[in-house]
This record gives sequence, C-alpha cells and structure tokens, in this order.
Amino acid sequence: MRALCWNGVNDLRVETVSDPSLVNPHDAIIKVGLTTTCGSDLHVIDGLIPSMQEGDILGHEFMGEVVDVGPEVRHIKRGDRVVVPSFIACGSCWYCNHGLYSCCDNTNPNAHLQEPVLGYPTAGIYAYSHAFGGYAGSHAEYVRVPFADTDCFVVPESVSDEQALFLSDAAPTGYMGADFCNIHPGDTVAVWGAGGVGLMAAQSAYLMGAERVIVIDRFPERLAMAREKIGAITLDYSEVDVYEALLHLTSGRGPDSCIDAVGMEAHGEGIEYAYDRTKQALKMHTDIGTALRQAIHACRKGGTLAILGVYGMMDKFPLGVAMNKGLTIRTAQQHGQFYMERLLHHASHGELRTDFLATHHFSLEEAPRGYEMFKRKEDGCVRAVFRP
Repeated sequence: MRALCWNGVNDLRVETVSDPSLVNPHDAIIKVGLTTTCGSDLHVIDGLIPSMQEGDILGHEFMGEVVDVGPEVRHIKRGDRVVVPSFIACGSCWYCNHGLYSCCDNTNPNAHLQEPVLGYPTAGIYAYSHAFGGYAGSHAEYVRVPFADTDCFVVPESVSDEQALFLSDAAPTGYMGADFCNIHPGDTVAVWGAGGVGLMAAQSAYLMGAERVIVIDRFPERLAMAREKIGAITLDYSEVDVYEALLHLTSGRGPDSCIDAVGMEAHGEGIEYAYDRTKQALKMHTDIGTALRQAIHACRKGGTLAILGVYGMMDKFPLGVAMNKGLTIRTAQQHGQFYMERLLHHASHGELRTDFLATHHFSLEEAPRGYEMFKRKEDGCVRAVFRP
C-alpha cells in the first residue's frame, strides 16, 4: 500500500509499504477514508519528539471502513463506517475504567522509553514516535486498530465523513478542554489558538453554557472563522496587548477560564519569545511558552486553566503566579473514548460542526505538499485532509 513516511526532520515521502495485518484477536483493519494533519504532527516533523525512526508512517486523526476484524471483536463488523480516537485504549485497565483513556496502562509496548521522564507511561498513540508505542499511522491506505471494540465507533448516517474525521482528535481534545473548565452560565472563556483544537474548544465552551468566548490568534482567516462559524470575540495578539484587552472585556476581572490550544511551538513577540526560540534552537529546552504564560497571567483569580497544547520541557513556567492566584490547572492528552458518544450525538443533531476545519483537500500522493501548506499556514490552511 502507499503511505506517508517520516524519513528525518522535515523529510516526508509517500512510499510503498507492507499492508497491515491482524496481529491480535481484538484487532481490526480499517480502510482509511479520510485522514488529516494535526498541529502536534509538526512537533514530530520538526524533530522535537524523540524516538522516531526512518520509515515510520505518519497520521493519527482518521476515519474509514472496517475491512477485517479479529476473532474476538464483537461490536463492529466488516463494512461499518467508523471513527477512531487517536489514543489507543484497552478498555479494561484501571485508567480506562475511570475514563482516563489516554493514560491506558496496556497499549504502550515501549513504556520503558517514557518512564525515566514521565514516571509512568501514557497510552499508545498512532504515529507519535516509538516512545508512544511505535504504532503505524493513518496517512496510508489501511491502518491496524488494536482493541477495536474499545477504539472504533460506528458513525451514524446523518454524520458525514468530514464531520466524523475531526471527531477523532480535534473535537474531543477541544471538548475535553471546555469540560475541564467547569463552565457556568455567564462565564467568559478565553482560548489561545484558532487552529482545529482551539476552534473546537471555543465551540464546545458555548455548548456547555459560556456566555462569551474570546479567541486569540494572529491569522486573519482563522480569526474570521472563529467569529463567523462559532460567534466568538477575537483578538489579534500582534495588534493588541492581550492582557489589557482581556481586562477591558471582563471589567478588570479576567476570563473565568483560559484554554491553551497552542503548545510548544507557539509564536510570540518581543524579548521573551526570542529567548525561547534561542534555547529551543540550542536544544536547551523544547518549548515556546508564550501562549501558556499569557493564559496564566490573564486568568482571573480562582479561575481554571485547561492546557491542551502538547509540551515537553519549558523554562520560566510561572508557577508562583498560578499558585498565588488560586488557579485550578487541568491538562491531559485527549480521552476521546470517554467523549465520543456525546460528540456523535452533538454532530448528528447539528449542535457541533467540524467539517469547516477541512479547508484543503489532497490525495495521499500530495501529502507532503499538504503538510507544507499546513505548516506554513498558506492560503488560509487550517487543516489539510488526505483521501488515500
């Protein structure tokens, strides 16, 4: 089959590789219908996530059709149209039983690569390095899904392929972030980042009862999408002082909740950004913390900070600010299986729109060009979608 493979930093090639096969009795093989780029892919492509190997297949956000199942698979069958969360969960460990699916104890066969850094391993994830399991990704004609009964969700007929696609990762991540904020009627929620996850977090905040959502970014087309598709107030951080603008919009109190949907490769302004970029280039740390620091500084006293952006190691984390202001900080990789039934319900009833994220479409053979556009945000690209 054909697949998009990582061959080194910023070296992506579409190659012919072996078809996946059933390895365990609870596996399924999915014929990929649609698969998409994700901001966290850029951390892999840029070499910020260690333990990638030449020839690894990229992609972790996808949907498709079941073409084969193992003998122990009970809840899906050949021909089913399914969406698959990006994190792989067994469905039976302590963490899965408590809804913490991205912390699953049984799906990362390379736990020893994470334990020295994290203390305890995360679940496995498709195409996110061998430290996260070494699983082949979805930018391919076919993909193997372990624990298929836990990780494959049948898509209702009323939900299109494009709507289902973003229920794999962007929507559950954003929805989880809004859920972390414990939103009450009348709340103001600020979201850093108007990419796929940030837009889904903003939309989800409204679904959960927020009175106002403020989205912060610098790209006019993304800010326009936040206003026109979601109804958010927008701030261009290259034109305004974000802290002062948020104080003005909240009568001096600050947002009730702040959501960081940016992560380690944030853009910024001024000396602090130059400091971060220099240390990142010298491999002295991995992260640019502009968005996260702004969110901590701006959040009201006693407010909630939800961190959805992927981070590694960051200098100058303002822990004292968070402690003295009494912030509640919640963060996680997305627990997609926990939220999927709710997301499918929202999507099937027209309450959650995701398809507008698919701004650009490509064949799988054009995937390197799709990633180039996505990375450089050319032509207003929010997500590049590949159809194998």
